[in-house]
Amino acid sequence: MLDPKVKELINTQINQELYSAYLYLDFANYYYDEGLDGFANWYDIQAQEERDHAMLMRTYLQNNGERVTLDAVAKPDQTFNSPEDPLKAGLEHEIYVTSLINTIYKAAQDVNDFRTMQCFDWFVKEQGEEEKNADDLIKKYQLFGHDPKGLYALNQELLTRTYAAPSLVL
Repeated sequence: MLDPKVKELINTQINQELYSAYLYLDFANYYYDEGLDGFANWYDIQAQEERDHAMLMRTYLQNNGERVTLDAVAKPDQTFNSPEDPLKAGLEHEIYVTSLINTIYKAAQDVNDFRTMQCFDWFVKEQGEEEKNADDLIKKYQLFGHDPKGLYALNQELLTRTYAAPSLVL
């Protein structure tokens, strides 16, 4: 049995991860509408990763005898005026998710829940990668995205991204 606060935070985080998937699908939709299929591909894959994070947390709760409670997933409500807008919103969102993961980790640490801390070590590391990837994408867009040939090349690069399932063992 998990500490009630830790369990509640993980349950909430499952829903946050599902919202992240919705958000990134919304970004992908924007890019498809703009004719930037590489950017759309990047965010489609990002959405898959976020869904997988939710499923991993769900499995973790279930493996610890806890009931999973799903809430409604909010509809993303952002509008974008340029291809750079979703990139910046993505980095802001990843920074926010990092703060939520850190809160779970700290709550587990406060009650000496070493099993949850060990599981969430992976998520802490993953969030570092997520923030770096989002920041790198902004930098690449700022360097190349304002030139049509550069934007085309960046779009083609993003089109090559493929999905890789997470390798966390629970």
